[in-house]
Amino acid sequence: MVEYVTTQRGVITDAIYPEAVNMFAINLFRTLPPSSNPNGAEFDPEEDEPTLEAAWPHLQLVYEFFLRFLESPDFQPNSAKKYIDQKFVLQLLELFDSEDPRERDFLKTTLHRIYGKFLGLRAYIRKQINNIFYSFIYETEHHNGIAELLEILGSIINGFALPLKDEHKVFLLKVLLPLHKVKSLSVYHPQLAYCVVQFLEKDPSLTEPVIKCLLKFWPKTHSPKEVMFLNELEEILDVIEPAEFQKVMEPLFFSVGEMCFKPSFSSG
Repeated sequence: MVEYVTTQRGVITDAIYPEAVNMFAINLFRTLPPSSNPNGAEFDPEEDEPTLEAAWPHLQLVYEFFLRFLESPDFQPNSAKKYIDQKFVLQLLELFDSEDPRERDFLKTTLHRIYGKFLGLRAYIRKQINNIFYSFIYETEHHNGIAELLEILGSIINGFALPLKDEHKVFLLKVLLPLHKVKSLSVYHPQLAYCVVQFLEKDPSLTEPVIKCLLKFWPKTHSPKEVMFLNELEEILDVIEPAEFQKVMEPLFFSVGEMCFKPSFSSG
């Protein structure tokens, strides 16, 4: 089936859409088992082995078929939108909490393709990712798919039109930046820093509120976390404009200087 939908033209007829979406839903939408790994800072991605999905060979085939289906030149979003709807997207997003990194990787590509092809679902997808982040920051501090969701957002932010809408700026300041507070920051920090830098490249006027927010969340005692913040700061300084740097220079130098003199700090 995977090969057939990849190599043959004209095979995706109107009758195929409900069947393909239904096959995906029946095989993949399921209640995930409770996490076997610790939450928050206790989770170490290098030490704690993820629980791999026993049925993965079967699930992988379904993911591969559905991706080829979405990517086919014959695929018509107008014919598919009755079936790939908000409910479908919500159930897809729930799977991002899977412990199996192989599944999360397929989910990332699948959601990215859906975001690209279904303009009417874009705002809804962003809103639901926003909700996942809110719950992660303020309630659970545990979710396996934060890095993958941020990776998708990096591409989405890159495509934002200028001038940036207020809702996108609010998302940066109220959702993305508070992700720096969570204990398990190291699991997703590279993807988060990339998103922040994307915003500043789009709109340099956001530099001052972003730097002030980072300084507010700056870790007081945790040296490895301080190094992450410093690395992000370096990425930001690479892209900001001189006029924006002038606005944040004083508090920035004060904070970095204060940190360097702490006995707990080691950059090596």
